[in-house]
Amino acid sequence: MSEDNVKSVIEALLFASEKPLLVEQVKEVLGHLEKEEIRKLLAELGAEYLAANRGLRIVEIAGGFQMVTASDFAPFLRKLFKQRKAERLSRSALETLAIVAYKQPVTRFEIGSIRSVNVDNMVTSLLDKGLIRVSGRKKTPGRPFVYGTTRQFMEYFGLKSLAELPKFEEFASFAQNKEAEIETIVENQSFDSPTLGPGVAQD
Repeated sequence: MSEDNVKSVIEALLFASEKPLLVEQVKEVLGHLEKEEIRKLLAELGAEYLAANRGLRIVEIAGGFQMVTASDFAPFLRKLFKQRKAERLSRSALETLAIVAYKQPVTRFEIGSIRSVNVDNMVTSLLDKGLIRVSGRKKTPGRPFVYGTTRQFMEYFGLKSLAELPKFEEFASFAQNKEAEIETIVENQSFDSPTLGPGVAQD
C-alpha cells in the first residue's frame, strides 16, 4: 500500500472515530507500521490540512488524535447551529471539577470542606457526565473513595495532559471559554453524550 493510501486510511479512521484515535488503534488496523511511522503520517496529514486552510484540523488530545473544526470557521458554525445549544456546566460544577482536577486524588469530604457546602449531588453529576471517576480509596478510617479526572475530562477541554491546565484561579475562566467554543460545534458531531464534544483546533 502506498503512503498516500495509508494516509487515506488514517484519515478515514479519524473521521469515523467518536473519541481521540490512539496510535495503538491505528497500528492494530495497519499492523505493518510502527508507532513512530504512524505518528509521522499523522503529523504530515495535519500539516497538509493546515497548509490547505481546510475547514478541519487534526489535533492531539488526551493521548490520541482527533479531527476537529478549525477555530477560524466557528462563526459560520454558530450561525448553522444557532438554535441548538450544548449543555454547559454550572458554576458549582466547575468549582467542584476544578478541585478534583487540581487536588486529585481527593475525597468527597475534602471537596466539600474546600467548598464549604455539601457536594454529593455535584460529584454524582460529574460522575454521570464521565468527567470524574473513582480512582481508589484513601488509607484512612472508613476507606473513603477518592476521585480523579478522566480521559473524557481532557477531551472535553482539549488537553493533551493535565500539565496543560492553567493556574487554579484561572480554571473557571478557562473552562467557560472552552465551553463557548465547544457550544458552536458539539451538535454537528456524533457523540454518545450530548454534553461532551471536541475542542476547537487552534492554528
